[in-house]
Amino acid sequence: MPEQPLLTVSQLCLEVETAGGMRTLVDDVSFEIQAGQALGLVGESGSGKSLTALALLDLMPMQIKRRNGKILFDGTDLAGLSERQLRKYRGARVAYIFQDPSAALNPVMRVGAQVEEVLRAHQPQLNRQQRQKRLIELLQEVELPEPEVMARRYPHEISGGQRQRVLIAAALAGEPDLLIADEPTTALDVTVQEQILKLLERLRVERGLAMLWISHDLQLVRAFCQQTVVLYHGKVVESGTPEQLFEDPQHEHTKELVAAALAGGSATQQDQEDGSTEAPLVCKVTDLCVNYVAAGGWLGRKKIATEAVKKISFSIQPGETLALVGESGSGKTSVGRAILRLLQNVSGQVELHLANGSKIDWLQLPESAARPLRKHVSMVFQDPVAALDPRMRIWRSVAEPLTIHGQAQGAALRARALELLSDVGLDSEFADRLPGALSGGQCQRVAIARAIALQPRLVVCDEAISALDSSIQEQVLELLATLQERYGMAYLFITHDLEAVRRFAHRVAVMRQGELLEIGSTDQVLNDPQHDYTRSLLAASAAVHSAS
Repeated sequence: MPEQPLLTVSQLCLEVETAGGMRTLVDDVSFEIQAGQALGLVGESGSGKSLTALALLDLMPMQIKRRNGKILFDGTDLAGLSERQLRKYRGARVAYIFQDPSAALNPVMRVGAQVEEVLRAHQPQLNRQQRQKRLIELLQEVELPEPEVMARRYPHEISGGQRQRVLIAAALAGEPDLLIADEPTTALDVTVQEQILKLLERLRVERGLAMLWISHDLQLVRAFCQQTVVLYHGKVVESGTPEQLFEDPQHEHTKELVAAALAGGSATQQDQEDGSTEAPLVCKVTDLCVNYVAAGGWLGRKKIATEAVKKISFSIQPGETLALVGESGSGKTSVGRAILRLLQNVSGQVELHLANGSKIDWLQLPESAARPLRKHVSMVFQDPVAALDPRMRIWRSVAEPLTIHGQAQGAALRARALELLSDVGLDSEFADRLPGALSGGQCQRVAIARAIALQPRLVVCDEAISALDSSIQEQVLELLATLQERYGMAYLFITHDLEAVRRFAHRVAVMRQGELLEIGSTDQVLNDPQHDYTRSLLAASAAVHSAS
C-alpha cells in the first residue's frame, strides 16, 4: 500500500475581484508531496506559483479569495481551518522561506532575537537558557560564522546571503515537516546562490524535510527536486520528474522553458562547479559607441562629432541590478538611451535575450521589426513629473503601453491599470487624478507602474531617485527591489549615488569620459576599488554623507 502523501492540493482555485468582475488567478491546481520529497513548482513570472504556495497557509493578500479546493496536510484539510487553528501549522508544521530576506526580517530587531521569537512561539517547553543554546545550534546548522556574534547583529549589518541563512534558521526553529522555499536565491549573486542551494539540500536530506521549491528556473529544479509541476497562466499544464520534462516535454510552454534552460538557463549545481553552462542573460552589450553630432564652423556647415561612449561592454542577468556610476557627463545616460534605441549614431552590438531562449541583435533591427519587441525593455526617467503627460489621467498614463501593444482594452484596460497602481503602492483613488495633484514620489511610482506595465525583461532606471528627498528615495528603492523579485526584471541602474548602489545593486560598472574603467560585484568595487577614479568617487561620497 503506497504511503499517504504529506501534502495533497486538490483543485485549488484563487480569484481576485476587479472592476470588470472576478478574475481567476489560479485555476484547478492539484499536486502531491511525499514526506522527505522535494517538488518544484515552476513557471514564468505571474503564473501563480507564489500565490499557490501562500494559499496553503492562507497568507494571500486580502483581495484574493479561495473559490474552491482542498489542502490536505497530514490528513487535515487546512482550507477548512479557522485563523486561530492555522496558527498551529504556520511555522510549526509548515515553514516558509521568503524570496527577499531584507523585507522578511525586522530591521530594528537583532537577528538572534528574531530566530528566538520563533522558538518562543513554537517550542514553548524551552526555558530562556535552552532557547539561547538552541539559537546558537540553529545558526551553526545554517553555517553562519561566529554565531554568538552574528546573533547580536541587525539585518543591515550582515550580507544578503547571511540574511537568507538567518531566515532559514528561523524556518527550521519550529521543527517543520514541510519547507516552502519561494525563489530563495533570486536576490543573491551566483556564488551565494550555490551555497544556499547546497545548504537547503543538505538540510532536506538530514532532517527528512518535504520541500516545495518555487522557481522559474528548470535547471535548478532538475538538480534539487524529485517531482515537477509546471504552471502557465494559473493552470497546471504538465507534471512529472524533471528528467521526464527535459527529455520529453508535452506542453508548448514546457518546451519553451526547457529550450531556454538548455540554451542558457540558470546553471545547476554541477554546471556551476564545472563551468559547463553559461549564466542566463537579459542583455549583452559589446563595444558600444555613441557619438553626438553638432553643427559648427562658418554658417553651421561643418559637422562636429563628440564621442560620448567609447567601446564599452557588459552584460546583465535576469533579476540582477547593474549600477552604472560616474560623474555627470561620463556617458551613463547615453548608454541607457542607446540600449533603448533612443539615439542615433550608435555602433556596436546590443544583444537582447528573450524568455524563450532566442537572441536578437537589437540595434540592427529595422524599426518596424523592433517596435513589437520594445515591450521587453523600458525606462524610468530622472524627472518623474516631466515624464508624465500633465493632461492625462494617471490610470491612462499607466495603461498607455498596454494600449499601444494591444494587451487590453475597455474595462479590462482600466482594471489592469488599477492593479499596476496597486503594485506600486497607490490606491485606486489616484487613478483619475492628474500628475499635478501628486507629489514627486507619487509621480515616480506612477512612472514605475507605467514602465513595468508590459512586464519587461530589462528596465533602465536613469537617475530614478535623484529628484526625490532621502526618505522617498528609500521607499522607491524598496519598491523597485520588491517589483524585481516579483517579476524577475533586470535593472540597469544609472546613478551617481554610491550609497544607493551599496544598498540596491548586485554589480557596479564605473564610467568616466565615455570609458568603462572597472566592473564587478558591489562589494568588490566599493570595498576594494582598483582604479584611482573609483577611489575618488568613494572619497567624495563619504565626505558628502559625513557632512550631511
